[in-house]
Amino acid sequence: MKKTIAIIVSALFVLSVAGFSFAADQQAAPAPEKEAAPAKKAPVKVQTVAGEVVAVDAAAKTLTVKSKKGEVALSADDKTSVKVGKEKKALADVKAGDKVTVKYTEVNGKNVAKSVAVSAAPAKKEAPKAAEQKPAAPAAPPAEKKKTGGY
Repeated sequence: MKKTIAIIVSALFVLSVAGFSFAADQQAAPAPEKEAAPAKKAPVKVQTVAGEVVAVDAAAKTLTVKSKKGEVALSADDKTSVKVGKEKKALADVKAGDKVTVKYTEVNGKNVAKSVAVSAAPAKKEAPKAAEQKPAAPAAPPAEKKKTGGY
């Protein structure tokens, strides 16, 4: 009886090892259908940076934007759209100090701008000059307390 059990256990062991090796061969062999299919490109990740323009070089088509996270160097191409307000402009119209929002992608290790939106600079309010200030109105006299009877 012990010999029979030992033979059965060893036979099961041999079959299980053979099954594992057969499964490993199946996974190692590449399927011909997958090789014939064209490779899909990874989706392009569009990133956004908002901040102040530090430097612009229209001739080299480069732009450097300082944001809260740090400076981002960007390059522009012919497809880059630049908008100042609602008007389309050129990269040369962007000046250092402008507030911008840039959408860009990374291509071959370089940040390439897709669109540059220049925010309208808020108009600075000038404080009125001392001569133009109106004198303050005199304070109203305190209200008199009404006299109540008794309580």
